[in-house]
Amino acid sequence: MDTINKLPLEMLYHWESTKADAPYMTQPIGNGKVVEYTWGRAVDEARRMATYLKSLNLPDKSRIGLISKNCAQWVMTDWAIWLAGHVSVPLYPTLNADTVNYILKHAECDVLFVGKLDDWDSMKSGVPESVRCISYPLSPPNNFETWDDIVAKYPPLEGQVHREPAELATIVYTSGSTGRPKGVMLSFENMAFSAAGGIQTLGVGPEERMLSYLPLAHVFERTFVELGSLYAGFHLYFAESLETFVQDLQRAQPTLFLSVPRLWVKFQHGVLQKVPKQKLERMLKIPLLNRLIKKKVLKGLGLDKVKLAGSGSAPLSNDVLDWYRNLGLELLEGYGMSENFAYSHMNKPGRTRTGYVGEALPGVEVRISEQGEILVKSPATMMGYYKDEEKTKETFTDDGFLKTGDKGEIDEMGRLKLTGRIKEIFKTSKGKYIAPAPIENRLMSHDAIEMVCVSGANQTQPHALVLLGEEIRPKMADEKFRKEIEESFTQLIKDVNKTVDPHEQLAFIAVVSDEWSIENSFLTPTLKLKRNVVEDAYEEKVDSWYAQKQKVIWQ
Repeated sequence: MDTINKLPLEMLYHWESTKADAPYMTQPIGNGKVVEYTWGRAVDEARRMATYLKSLNLPDKSRIGLISKNCAQWVMTDWAIWLAGHVSVPLYPTLNADTVNYILKHAECDVLFVGKLDDWDSMKSGVPESVRCISYPLSPPNNFETWDDIVAKYPPLEGQVHREPAELATIVYTSGSTGRPKGVMLSFENMAFSAAGGIQTLGVGPEERMLSYLPLAHVFERTFVELGSLYAGFHLYFAESLETFVQDLQRAQPTLFLSVPRLWVKFQHGVLQKVPKQKLERMLKIPLLNRLIKKKVLKGLGLDKVKLAGSGSAPLSNDVLDWYRNLGLELLEGYGMSENFAYSHMNKPGRTRTGYVGEALPGVEVRISEQGEILVKSPATMMGYYKDEEKTKETFTDDGFLKTGDKGEIDEMGRLKLTGRIKEIFKTSKGKYIAPAPIENRLMSHDAIEMVCVSGANQTQPHALVLLGEEIRPKMADEKFRKEIEESFTQLIKDVNKTVDPHEQLAFIAVVSDEWSIENSFLTPTLKLKRNVVEDAYEEKVDSWYAQKQKVIWQ
């Protein structure tokens, strides 16, 4: 069917009437057990919850929050909120109490759905007493009204509710690598244009299977998983936990798979711990072994049925991209942001170029400003920031183009290359400007490195803070291991410094012993580096590191 001009609820009614008995969502509930939701059951429960929400007599377009790890109820809640005439406000399931409180108050949420959470005890103090809470079947123990009780008690909302294309559908609070999160207002048209355009470009249909495990509160996952399944009609599987991830993958046997750079690197490191890179490359060059080895590695990752794999949220290093493509996995990078519901650029099969995030998607206008900033415009572009007209005005050009904050360049085939963030550029004591991202990309070619942060504002030369791969971190106290790493990283600095301008050459690599995680605020909920937090954490040590005049320094 033609989905381009259909709004999300229209797609919901389509599957309700044509595929009511077809499986739609598979939800693990522990001990290896799952609950299967057909399209009919999922829409029925959403309609019943919508009846309940209408019974609360909230003003039209009230903001309703949902905080949970990914699960079937998350998706059904979004539908129920729309059916009841309201606006959904997703919150990341890893937020602290202060940020939960800020978002619920800023959005003026009247109701909050509470679901699967690892640390509810530390965040619940952020929920104002005036907010009515509803708990999902897999939520932590609480005294709230439950999803199951409500859908058992209330009848399904009848008929086909119509929401206007320009109506506010959701407020997405950015994961905020700097400062307070901003509320990105997205309309039904924004969401529809992004989801339908992406699905059509990739040629995705109802026969696909997808595992949902990245946060649905992030537009990357929400576009391709929740909205993607709504526009293509494919089967969604949910992950139960990190501990069961391998079993969840094997159950789903996904044909579509999305991840973020840090996880693609982790998957690669897991393989290279079992088979060293050089040995794997040698085996892949033997014609008789090539196909067998590729299949075995991808099967070990649970990705042997994957037809299309995607990476987004941040740039992936060229070496990692090439490594996966060498295994026969069509790993496509895309580019988008909360402000355009992840709809901007995408690599297409057979037209990829390493280091580029692809061509503009249908309906996207793009240009590069005199300052080198990427400017984009499409029907997926946000309505603006909630309660912040000044910031909204700052973010758009006079002719309606969105200022992305990213620097880039476009090749002769229209493919876009990201060359750094405008706000990440820093100045050395020599007065020279440095964009850290391209240097970080080169450093990430080393197998031992999981994450890196290039810094050096007001220093003579930049330096790199490096987090080693999780599997090898325990060896940091071993002298022999340290010597090997020092030799390898010294050579890495030489190799990288040959490829950059003199003022960009690295003074040293500092190997850190700390964990960089969401919990200690070094990473955003989508595993992107919070550069300012990382830099602040090591600020007191930096001068002494420069004074050591060593190429590799251990924290």
